[in-house]
Amino acid sequence: MKFDHHLHTSRHSPDSVMDPWKMLDQARKIGLDGVVITEHDHQWEADELAELNRAGKGLKVFSGVEVSAREGHFLVYGLPDLDEVGPGIGVGELLKVVDRLGAAIVAAHPFRWLQPFDEIVARHGAAFHGVEYVSNNVTAETRAQADTLLAKSPMARTGSSDAHDVDTLGCYYSEFDGPIESMADFVAALRRGAVSPRHRVGARLTSGPV
Repeated sequence: MKFDHHLHTSRHSPDSVMDPWKMLDQARKIGLDGVVITEHDHQWEADELAELNRAGKGLKVFSGVEVSAREGHFLVYGLPDLDEVGPGIGVGELLKVVDRLGAAIVAAHPFRWLQPFDEIVARHGAAFHGVEYVSNNVTAETRAQADTLLAKSPMARTGSSDAHDVDTLGCYYSEFDGPIESMADFVAALRRGAVSPRHRVGARLTSGPV
């Protein structure tokens, strides 16, 4: 199944201009099976998601969160709430919360803004369930750095758009083995590494084709 699992909407991310309803239309138009909304340090409530899912006409709509940790941004999926993962949390503590709650974590646009992601991995091990290998905010340079790191690591590569507007949505996405009907299914697939990055033909590919 094809999921774009890093994107922001205008409802809860001030830097986004993507209306949630237009996001639904575009996701269906470009052939995605599902999306995971990852607002900055905010997770959608169940009733809000239910409203989108009713309008999605079969499109799966889940919510994770992009956590603004001290060492960079990390996508977390499957948290019951954000009580323990506020902005400024250290990545070590974040990893402990993710592990204890059985959630999943993906490193968003590693090496961006001179982030020493290789040092983070050296300190904490291959603790991430995915590394965002391609996205609208992954450059050729940071992708090459990720390549070097992942050549020696079992961590999975993922693809997603980091979209803040509808035109960017789905430029990259992840393809998952097997059906995903719930956030629990999504987390389980990430945790077992059953994911591959993909790109959408005809989209602007900042990271280059996969």
